[in-house]
Amino acid sequence: MFAKAFRVKSNTAIKGSDRRKLRADVTTAFPTLGTDQVSELVPGKEDLNIVKLYAHKGDAVTVYVSGGNPILFELEKNLYPTVYTLWSYPDLLPTFTTWPPVLEKLVGGADLMLPGLVMPPAGLPQIQKGDLCAISLVGNRAPVAIGVAAMSTAEMLTSGLKGRGFSVLHTYQDHLWRSGNKSSLPSIAPLALNSADVCEEKGAVQVDSTLRGDMRHMTLEGEEENGEVHQVCEEKSLSEASEDTSIGGLNQDSTDGKTLQEQMDELLQRCFLHALKCRVKKLSKFLQQMQQEQIIQVKELSKGVESIVAVDWKHPRITSFVMPEPSPTSQTIQEGSREQPYHPPDIKPLYCVPASMTLLFQESGHKKGSFLEGSEVRSIIINYAKKNDLVDTDNKNLVKLDPVLCDCILEKNEQHTVMKLPWDSLLARCLEKLQPAYQVTFPGQGPVVKKGKICPIDITLAQRASNKKVTVVRNLEAYGLDPYSVAAILQQRCQASTTVTPSPGAKDSLQVQIQGNQVHHLSWLLLAQQRPSLLGLQA
Repeated sequence: MFAKAFRVKSNTAIKGSDRRKLRADVTTAFPTLGTDQVSELVPGKEDLNIVKLYAHKGDAVTVYVSGGNPILFELEKNLYPTVYTLWSYPDLLPTFTTWPPVLEKLVGGADLMLPGLVMPPAGLPQIQKGDLCAISLVGNRAPVAIGVAAMSTAEMLTSGLKGRGFSVLHTYQDHLWRSGNKSSLPSIAPLALNSADVCEEKGAVQVDSTLRGDMRHMTLEGEEENGEVHQVCEEKSLSEASEDTSIGGLNQDSTDGKTLQEQMDELLQRCFLHALKCRVKKLSKFLQQMQQEQIIQVKELSKGVESIVAVDWKHPRITSFVMPEPSPTSQTIQEGSREQPYHPPDIKPLYCVPASMTLLFQESGHKKGSFLEGSEVRSIIINYAKKNDLVDTDNKNLVKLDPVLCDCILEKNEQHTVMKLPWDSLLARCLEKLQPAYQVTFPGQGPVVKKGKICPIDITLAQRASNKKVTVVRNLEAYGLDPYSVAAILQQRCQASTTVTPSPGAKDSLQVQIQGNQVHHLSWLLLAQQRPSLLGLQA
């Protein structure tokens, strides 16, 4: 929700009655907090502000700020704690654990998928669908995010930990966190160390941490160098490592008659087959076992580095393997980081009454600076003509011009020559004399009225001194398009360098420059999927 910058509507000091109401709401929303803790969270005398804002997707949010830090926020009459508050009360919400690499995706606006969860020895906390939960990282109980559960604990286990787990609302390092003092994530020791922590503290050689994290996501990822796949475990076999620790949330107790070692081997084989069908990257010493089964061939092409040199794609183990839903580390969370479909603003042309036409519009209750739609102008002119008996009795299509109309719409050289005008000419002249304006309404936000004409999106193909062509795009902000996001999308689609710089001659406006002629790519971006013509594209 706060992955992008929000717009502040108001910031006011809280009233005494609102402070008491907030305390009551906190007590109701978080019954585990004692009276003293509620008083600490919502102090009686210290400064406490109410900030009303609009999130980047248009949601209206109320934020309560104490000591310069946001402590609570309210969305659709529901109260939520921020990470600043959860760091002081880490047990306020049921907490689920994920791996550190996942945090970056959550900060980017993604939701947490169930394959990204770390199964604790005691099992997952018991929750119901819609419950508010905290999310922490392995080895640190300090929450890094809060979210709403997409299903109950029982449903999570029944699904085999697949699918969306939590709709994330707020994270450490997002823009709501940045509005505070930006304090770093504190270190809060877990309530109890698991066997893996104990083994690592004793110096036991474990499976590479990257591999352990990836196995929890049912895939194996790593760094590929010149097509070589490096070994991960040097001193222990996979079976030996499995005896030291529980990996990927496997229980130490046997399940369905299988020992921990058997569970581990089964999981690793599944990961191995998934990785081969998805993408071959960093694997472990487990490759040796796969070579014995003649699925792959491994050779030491350089000293100390063993590489996969061949894969038997017709091996029954590979051909019979059916890939589950994708769940590599980069996808263990819902692609909530994908932007929601672009919804263009509603742009409505308006007319502003200038001083020279005040007399014509004052009878209808309008004054200098009033904004009117075209239909309103037409109605006002017609009513004025009828009220003042200006419609020609012989020809109803003509309107007699009184002194007010003469002063407002006629040129000086017409003052004594033009006595009547057709309706269409009269209305057209009135619209020409009014000052142009427009109203922009973004989804979920109130309308904004501005004078002048809205600038169209301008696309220019220029040629630099080096004889290279560049495509320059301006005026994106007026249509709710972020220049940096546009640049990132074009860089990926065009495979060309992009830069974002201040637009010359325009205040507080940016332009995107893409190397080469990328007009067709811009057309795809701005007009694809029936994007409205209100974009005002100009090439």
